[in-house]
Amino acid sequence: MSLESKVLELLTPITDELGVDVLRVRIGGSGNSQLVQVLVDRKGGVDSDTLARVSRGLALQLDVEDLIQGRFRLELSSPGLEWPLETAADFDRYEGEWIRVSFEEGSEHGGAIEGENLGPEEDGFRIQERGREPHYFALSEVKKVVRAVDWKRVSRSKK
Repeated sequence: MSLESKVLELLTPITDELGVDVLRVRIGGSGNSQLVQVLVDRKGGVDSDTLARVSRGLALQLDVEDLIQGRFRLELSSPGLEWPLETAADFDRYEGEWIRVSFEEGSEHGGAIEGENLGPEEDGFRIQERGREPHYFALSEVKKVVRAVDWKRVSRSKK
């Protein structure tokens, strides 16, 4: 079992209790200085208090279990807008949010479109572009999907 898997095993009860999804565990570094990076999120986002609670809980577990030899730094964060949506869980977590869908060059859909994520469906997702009917895309049709900012909605809310 890899070190990342062992850390995930320690982390899961903590994140389950707080209703948080673990997106990635990565361990790097060399010698006596290891960096443990954990990326978490949940529908509606993760606040700093929740991040702190996960961090404290995991740090205590890592100290008790003594999994990492020498010193380590724990870095806990949530993903930014450029985190790719690749699974049904991703599309569910960010349902209702604005997304940008990029296509391969030469695709019939053009370079990219933006719209509201209507959630996962079969092997893909549905998107509602502004002023158009909802559309389904299979994940195999797209190059990349990321969250984006709906600047029209932002500018309307400031008025």
